Amino acid sequence: MRHFEAVRSHIGSMHQLRHNDPYLISFDLTLPHDRHQGIYLAELEDEAGRRYLRISTPIGPLAGTDPRRCLRFNWEQRQGFLALADLDGSPYLHLCENRPYELLDAAELKRLIEELGVLGDQLERIVAVGGDDL
Repeated sequence: MRHFEAVRSHIGSMHQLRHNDPYLISFDLTLPHDRHQGIYLAELEDEAGRRYLRISTPIGPLAGTDPRRCLRFNWEQRQGFLALADLDGSPYLHLCENRPYELLDAAELKRLIEELGVLGDQLERIVAVGGDDL
């Protein structure tokens, strides 16, 4: 997986894409207990021109979330971090992970998607009920 088109081809062969834009694709990851988690993959480029794949999943609206808990969550995580992005014009928490293409193969991509999907679903349920775990 050395570029976004390879990722698109690989993911598109396994999942029905909801978004299929030049540098953004998304699909629903099926989870146990008839649950689904939206997964977004996008290409990023740093100042030096190095390209990365960002894998993200929406968690919940930022409103009512304590930013200190979000930062504490980020500090404690070995995989994934919380970030803010607009979703339909509203600030929304996303669980994200960035990987340079040179460190990405099909097995690593699958592992990242599954781990972020499961953790994202757990966080989404906590945020939805107003839990203190985040």
